[in-house]
Parts: sequence; C-alpha cells; structure tokens
Amino acid sequence: MLIGRKTEREELERVINSGKAELVAVYGRRRVGKTYFINEMTRDHVIFRHTGLSPYDSTRRVTLKEQLQNFHFSLLRYGMENVPLPKSWQEAFLLLQELIEQKDNGTRQVVFIDELPWMDTARSGFLIALEEFWNKWGCLRKELCLILNGSAASWMVDNLINNKGRLNGRVTSEIHLTPLTLRECEEFYQSRGMNLSRQEITLACMITGGIPYYMNCFNPKLSLAQNIDTLFFANKAKLAEEYDRLFNSVFDNAEACMKIVSILSKRHSGFTREEIARQIGCSPNGDFTKNLKALISCDLICKYLPLGYGKREEHYRLVDAFCSFWLHFKENKRISHTDYWQHHQQEQEISVWRGIAFEEMCLRHVLQIKQTLQIAGVASVETAYVSRGEDGGSVGMQIDLVINRHDDVVNLCEMKFTKAPLTVSNAYAQTVELRREALEMLFPRKTVNATIVTTLPMNRNSHSTVFQSAVLLDDLFV
Repeated sequence: MLIGRKTEREELERVINSGKAELVAVYGRRRVGKTYFINEMTRDHVIFRHTGLSPYDSTRRVTLKEQLQNFHFSLLRYGMENVPLPKSWQEAFLLLQELIEQKDNGTRQVVFIDELPWMDTARSGFLIALEEFWNKWGCLRKELCLILNGSAASWMVDNLINNKGRLNGRVTSEIHLTPLTLRECEEFYQSRGMNLSRQEITLACMITGGIPYYMNCFNPKLSLAQNIDTLFFANKAKLAEEYDRLFNSVFDNAEACMKIVSILSKRHSGFTREEIARQIGCSPNGDFTKNLKALISCDLICKYLPLGYGKREEHYRLVDAFCSFWLHFKENKRISHTDYWQHHQQEQEISVWRGIAFEEMCLRHVLQIKQTLQIAGVASVETAYVSRGEDGGSVGMQIDLVINRHDDVVNLCEMKFTKAPLTVSNAYAQTVELRREALEMLFPRKTVNATIVTTLPMNRNSHSTVFQSAVLLDDLFV
C-alpha cells in the first residue's frame, strides 16, 4: 500500500501512459522507499528489473566483472537463454536490447534498473555504454520506459539529470522522493495497525525522519518506547549498523562525509563551509565541495543563508533526523543501557534533544504552518536569524524560523515541544521581545508578529499575549 506521494505518483503514471520513449531518473535518500514506490507503480508493465551490487559489506571494491555477472543473472532470470557472460557494458546493453525486442508485443515496456550508481565502477565505461544504449536505440522505441533509480543522489544528478555529455537533456522525467510528512506518517502507522497518539507519531518522526524503512521496523505489539529501545539500544539492535551503511553505500568518500555530518550535529544553526573545514582540519577545496554537494543531494544536510549574513556566508545545517538522533545518543553519548528510552524519558538529556528535534520537524512543515496562519497564498521567504556572539564565532541570538512575507509582515516563529500546556514565563516573554526587536531593526518597514508553534494550547496569562498567533501540533498534520 502506497502512502502519500501524490505528486510523484501522478508524474510516474503520466510517463508510463505517455505512449513515447521515456527516460526517468528517480533519486532520494537511502531507505526513503524509492524501490518500493517504483515496484508498486510499474508492477503490470515491467519486463526487466535489475539491481546493482552494493559496495557495502565487502572488504574490497566490487569489480566490473562481478557487476557484469550480476547483470547476466538478471538477463537469464527474465528469459534470455544461452547467452554468454558479457565482457563489457556495451555487450551487456546489447543483450538487454535483444531481450526487449524479444518481449515486444506492442504494449508498454518498463525497464527498471535499481541502484544505478553502484554499477558505475572505476574505469568500467558504464556511462558511455548507457549513453549509446539510449541515444542510438532506446529513445527511438515509443514503447520503452527506462526507469533509473539511485540512492547516490549526487551521482544521479550529475551524471543523468545535469549531464553535460551525450545524455544532456535526455532525461524526460525527474522524480525526487523525500521523507514522509507527519500526516503521511500517521497514515503509515495506521495501515500497519499501530495505535499511536499524534505526540507519539511526532516523536517517532523526530527519530526516524519519516523514512519508511525505519518506520516499518516498528513492532505494533510494542509501545513506542519499547520500539525505540529495540531499534537503537538493545543488544543486536535492528538499526545498529544502519548509520555506517547509510554512508558507506552512498558516498565515495564516506569517512569525510561522516566527519562533516558529525560537525554539523554540534550546532543546530549550522556552520559556514570555512568553519566546517577548519574544525575537520582540511582545506575547503574541490573534494570538500563535492562532499557537501553529495550530502545535500541525499537530503542529509541543507544550505541556507541566515538573515543578516552576506552571500558568501551561507550556512550548512544537518536536517536528517535519523543522523541527528544517532549522533546525539549513540555516537556522542555512547549509551549502553538496553532499555534506555523506557526509563530515561523524563531526564534533561532527552528533553534537550526533543526541543531541538521538534524545531527541525517544524521546519519541514512550513507549508502547514503557513496554512494555519492563513498565509499559504502569500509569497514569502523562510529562513533563520543567527546573530554572531561577542567573539564573532559563536552564536549570539538564534531564531530558527523567520517567515518574511511580501505583505509587509514578518512572523517570528518559536517552536516548543511540551507534554503539558505551555505557560509563558516573564523571562521567556522578555526573550521573545528581544528577538522581536532584533527583527524590527532588520525590517524597519515591516510588522513583526510572534508566533508560537507548540504541541498543546497555551495557558493564558499576562505574558502569553507576547504571541499574536499560535500553531498547534494537530495543525502540522494537515
């Protein structure tokens, strides 16, 4: 059962039924559900399916011969007989061409190649062979729909979508699968018989990041806390190796990418590229830029420009919830209690993480926040405000979400995850006023309104009027 993906489903249905040759590139973070999505959508049309050999779990790199042998097995599986093992990708694609011709009955033919970047081993000539296959033969067959999928999103973008060679402009459809929203997560858990409150669904999403593979690991017979312990803290936890797998199966320079993510996990507002390079102890050269770009393509980090900073001071921020959770509790804290989550939920350590994770969740649901504020149709720019500390390097004041609207209003958004209704204290009201004053200096011709985004309605008192509007947890599920 497919959950959500309305726009992506409509796009894939369109190309499947277009009646012309289609070259489709599907990409997104590992475990986001790309393969499942394609399999469900193309079930009645696939005539050939192949998956590249994973480079992970191997003490050596997978060779060209092994990838070709694996492709040969797929050809045999889908009906080719008495064909020799191809010695090159040119031969392999020629055999695929013969198979497609054999199966041609005048109806739509979908060829699905999964984890395409894994097949492009060093000096293999894979991309050249793919170009030849499509440009000289595939693009001329109106029945053919070639779907190429990959978790190494930067490879997909650079070599297919933004290809500057002979595949330039050849991709007819680009589908970027992103994590599920809170509403889609709710539908997902309901479809699997899990009875979770919206606070629990939000907490689960703050850990899994709305990644279907991780969510599917939950056991409906266990409580949320028990599931978290089973996945992360128990002996032989289900996701014990997932963090390493995530990087080693997607990135050419996995260790360098892991170092960048580890640095970014230390400050929610993120760092400039120079700050990241300095902390890692490397030069911000071409390889460093390539690693940043690869992390962005895979939806693990994002690049943004905080208010008040120049164009050359763009910040990079960790946005992947799973990585953030893993680094906070497993990598940095090295927690060894097998039932940690069940017995420590009230402690400060989890409370601090929960506050930051909820802020990140709200940033993923800006559309829902704007809908609740009845400004969905108002053009706006959403970013953060980060002021420098006295030493020029640390963060002085930080506002995680500022909605700069084209109707001369600015929303200063505060995000608070609470298990009980929030009571605004005098100290907190003063903090909000200081932040409002900072934005009023930046936008002297605009009205700055404070908005609270929280899980439950506020307790009304003399200080709660500091907020002109409120967005509740249920609003994020719209």
